[in-house]
Parts: sequence; C-alpha cells; structure tokens
Amino acid sequence: MRKEPMRDEVRRRYAEVAVSVREGGGSSCCGSDAGRVLDSEAQGVDWTGGSYSEVEKRELPQAAVEASLGCGNPVALATLSPGEVILDLGSGGGIDVLLSARRVSPGGRAYGLDMTDEMLELARENRRKSGVENAEFLKGEIEDIPLPEDHVDVVISNCVINLSTAKERAIGEAFRVLKPGGRFAVSDMVFLGDKSKVPLEVMRSVELWSGCVAGALEKGEYEALLRGAGFEDVSVEVTHTYGTELAASGCCGGPDLQQAFGEVALASAFVRARKPVVR
Repeated sequence: MRKEPMRDEVRRRYAEVAVSVREGGGSSCCGSDAGRVLDSEAQGVDWTGGSYSEVEKRELPQAAVEASLGCGNPVALATLSPGEVILDLGSGGGIDVLLSARRVSPGGRAYGLDMTDEMLELARENRRKSGVENAEFLKGEIEDIPLPEDHVDVVISNCVINLSTAKERAIGEAFRVLKPGGRFAVSDMVFLGDKSKVPLEVMRSVELWSGCVAGALEKGEYEALLRGAGFEDVSVEVTHTYGTELAASGCCGGPDLQQAFGEVALASAFVRARKPVVR
C-alpha cells in the first residue's frame, strides 16, 4: 500500500473524531468505525493509563479532554519550566498544548502542529474557551515542521509519531527545530519483541495504522532512530503493556488483533532524548 493513502486515511479518521467531539460524541485512539466513534474506556482499554490528573482535566474545556487521543501524558514527562518554548507534534484537540502553555507561563509559548483542519478548528475553539493566550496552533505535517531551526526548547507528542509513514524524517525534523540542549519527551506506542513475526497483512492494515497500532516501532528501532538523528541520552521506558484488556475489548480489532500479534506485545512508553549542546 502506498504511503499517501495511509496518510489520507489517518487524516480522515481523526477528522471524524474531531467532528464527533464537537457534536457531543466520545473519542479514542482507535478512531471510528462506520461513523460510530469508539470510547476507549467504555471498550475496556484506557490508552492513557489514567495519566491525566483530575486537576489537569479541570484546567481545560471538556472538549479538549474528550478529544485526547493519546497513550500517556507528555506534559508531565517533559517537566516544563516558565519561559520555555514547546512544540506538540500532532496536537489534536489541544489538551497537551494548553496544559503546556500554562506551565511555561510567564514568558513561554506552546505550539501545536496538526494536519487535520477539523482538529485545528476544535483546538482553536478550546484555546478560546480556556483563555490561554500563549498558545498557537499551526497546520502542517510532522515530517515537515513549519518552524525554523533551533527554535524550541521541548518537543512533545502523544501517540502520533507511530502514525507517521516517514518516522526517520519526523524524528529528524524534531531534532532540527530543537535548540541545542533541547529535549524530546514523547508518549508513544511500541512493540516489545520481533515485529516481523506479526503477519504482513496486519502491519499493512490502514485501520490498524490509523488506530495507533500497526505503525508502532519496536523499542530498539525507536532508540536507533533517535540516535541516528543525532540525539543523546536516549531512553524508551515502557509504562504499560496491553494484554487481556485489548483482546477483551472491541477496540482496534480486539481478539483478532491479539491473535495476530501472537507473542509480540504492544505497549505504551515514555520516549526521552536530548539534542547535544555541541553539534
């Protein structure tokens, strides 16, 4: 399958999620099925691992919380400080951008980058409702970031890099826009074990790719890509392994997906790295 149809399918499914949230529906990393958005918690899979606190959720409009499609909390991972400039790759409804903007104030700024018009519209609406003034949402793709070199202190992302069909380029772009000494702090999905053991038809599945699953890298692959881009202090820390709850759910293929993976486990992870001070 060619890469552009895959990208178009990801865009379409996440546009559906944005529209559903604005109309009062739910959301999940799995996107939608025949126009019905699946609720990950209702299906028995909490991809975020409950990582957003109730205090954080109360800071934001409900639509920003409902549109969270991630698998962790990169804002907590990044340990942000006032005055820093933050970039969220694949910012969706804006939850991580808005939380970041509050933490880097005063003097800092948070950018969100997304390729989906419907998500950008939702995120900008959430920004207005939240009263956050130091946040900006940009249209673009994570493989071609519309910001200059050495511009941001921290790059965050939440279950998005696994969706890219050009991960090496996406990680290279993150490296480019970071200032020397800047931090890469990402929540993402990874495979534990040999991904080649998963049947090829599963890995090529558009539905699984746009559901944050089939595009995931092996843990070692992720580390190698980061080091290859020039990053140092690389680590991939597994936070949760999805087992029986994935098989029991109707989400992202449920039992069929679990059977297809066999001995290869799917996990969420915190991915950290740093751009060297001297390049």
